[in-house]
Amino acid sequence: MEAARALLIEAGPQAVTLKAVASRIDRTHANLLHHFGSAAGLQKALAAHLAETITARIGETVDAARRGEVGPRAIVDMTFDAFDAQGAGALASWMLASGNEDALDPVVEAIHRLVDRLAGSALSANLAGLIRENTLMLVLLALGDSQLGGPMAAAIGLPRAKAREIATRSLSFALMQEAATIAEQAKV
Repeated sequence: MEAARALLIEAGPQAVTLKAVASRIDRTHANLLHHFGSAAGLQKALAAHLAETITARIGETVDAARRGEVGPRAIVDMTFDAFDAQGAGALASWMLASGNEDALDPVVEAIHRLVDRLAGSALSANLAGLIRENTLMLVLLALGDSQLGGPMAAAIGLPRAKAREIATRSLSFALMQEAATIAEQAKV
């Protein structure tokens, strides 16, 4: 998976082929074909690997933000970087464009598990709803930014980091509401 991930980051999703990964790890194309079944199978496994590692790190960062150890921008940057610099946005778009939509199931499932964990620890249904809404906003903003953020920001005269700033404002508001609810519960 690390060889496939390196290819993804270096050359894009079209470079993540059985032959290219096999070459990187000194195996044969047949070895990887036997293991993954196809390039689409390899890409699905890569998507699952990325989703698991990224959502675990984001979950840890959210927990740290709840404890006041990091700010909301750390969560935003981690999410945006996963979609941009780490190639998750390009891989997702590539799989959708090539008709390999079911390969995104592990990604959606990993995000769903993370959101269920985070929302499950919320003190109210309203806070759980905010967690779900902010996750949707953050994922869609990060995915869109990874694909079109630079050209769009330039076209409308905004700084490249504007989408991250917008996401940070929204997430900061949600975390403040959560903290206020916790403080209110502590009084009761």
